[in-house]
Amino acid sequence: MEKTSEQEKDDEVEVVELKEPADEANVNEGETKKKKKKKRKKNKGGDTENPDAVEDGGVSAVTDKLQEQQLDGAAEGVNAEADGEDGEKKKKKKKKKKGGGLKQQTDPPSIAVAELFPDGNFPEGEVLDHPIAANDQTAKNRFNSDEKKALDRSNIGLYNEIRRAAEAHRQTRRYMRDYIKPGMTMIEICETLEGISRKTIGEKGLEAGLAFPTGCSLNHCAAHYTPNAGDPTVLQYDDVCKIDFGTHVNGHIVDCAFTLTFNPKYDKLLEAVKAATNTGIREAGIDARLGEIGTAIQETMESYEVELDGKTYQVKSIRNLNGHSLGPYEIHAGKTVPIVKGGEQTKMEEGEFYAIETFGSTGRGVVHDDMETSHYMKNFDVGHVPLRLQRAKQLLNVINQNFGTLAFCRRWLDRIGESKYLMGLKNLCDVGIIDPYPPLCDIKGCYTAQYEHTILLRPTCKEVLSRGDDY
Repeated sequence: MEKTSEQEKDDEVEVVELKEPADEANVNEGETKKKKKKKRKKNKGGDTENPDAVEDGGVSAVTDKLQEQQLDGAAEGVNAEADGEDGEKKKKKKKKKKGGGLKQQTDPPSIAVAELFPDGNFPEGEVLDHPIAANDQTAKNRFNSDEKKALDRSNIGLYNEIRRAAEAHRQTRRYMRDYIKPGMTMIEICETLEGISRKTIGEKGLEAGLAFPTGCSLNHCAAHYTPNAGDPTVLQYDDVCKIDFGTHVNGHIVDCAFTLTFNPKYDKLLEAVKAATNTGIREAGIDARLGEIGTAIQETMESYEVELDGKTYQVKSIRNLNGHSLGPYEIHAGKTVPIVKGGEQTKMEEGEFYAIETFGSTGRGVVHDDMETSHYMKNFDVGHVPLRLQRAKQLLNVINQNFGTLAFCRRWLDRIGESKYLMGLKNLCDVGIIDPYPPLCDIKGCYTAQYEHTILLRPTCKEVLSRGDDY
């Protein structure tokens, strides 16, 4: 169909309006883009431009120009999108380097660390050399020994299990250190911590979970206090609170503790105990003698003094508390690490796990059983013991299924729906199947503090598994 003269004029006007350049730069830019686009089309084997249509200034020229502008815009969009994707990839790479996973932890923590590190490789703890005795060439060569490196590589599965437990501990305590405030009940503190810890470890029966109840011992009480149901105790500004909790994966336990205070007058007490624990870590290692570690710890601890309300106290190591070796599903695996001089000269060995913990006191430096018992644990070595009380038999089945040989508390029995269990629990204690662990206290009016880390004596080095940026 032919165009009328008016339509042709309209077309010409449209062409003129569209072809009118805003400035010379735009014209040059447009021509350059057009030439590049022609070249791209020819290289790709596409349709060539119609030169007659361009020369005539008809609709074809307009269409071509619009198409070029659209293609250029689309190309810029693709480039921008690609740049955006590259940027995202870089960000993701950075995240992977920093955290090992794509997800980010929530506040408060609610994501299992296994989801944050989907490749199963968890952060390594602090790596230190084993202590080297004079002329001990074997110890000197451990770190560079091909044989020892091969042993390390063969144990990577075990290392990642225990590192998973350590990372769950770090993330839980990082939140709790800011969360805990004076005025909170001890039950609220413990149940909040345990709830978060269950999520970060990814609790799953006896495969992964809490290794023992949360200790929150106050002031002269040094260890083994956690509130039973109905305990009204409230944390005060002047309290010295020891937060001691553990996590495990397939029975491999991370036992780690710190002391929390709000009044700065206790700073020197905390400094003494932290320094003593770090001394124990420094002295520990393959072939290190346990008694010699205790001597070094005591020297560090008792070099500190603390002034409280106008009176100066020497910080004392609590001589009947100590560190200990750790085994699968066994919190105390047979060896003890004293925190005073003397004691056994047994050596630490390659592949062992230890909880290096120290307790300092402004009191006598000796603890005794006191207050109501809350901690219990099945005897690791107990054989078959006949039970007459039916309720005791039922309770033992519940304990075996839920806790095995890991420590538990009365709150945890309440949590899984057990009731009227005190008589059965007493019977299990009386016959030696279950051991009670009452709170351990120094003299009233004194203050005690605790710091603890779990270490692994690898063939090549010593790894402080639970080390974090807090302590």
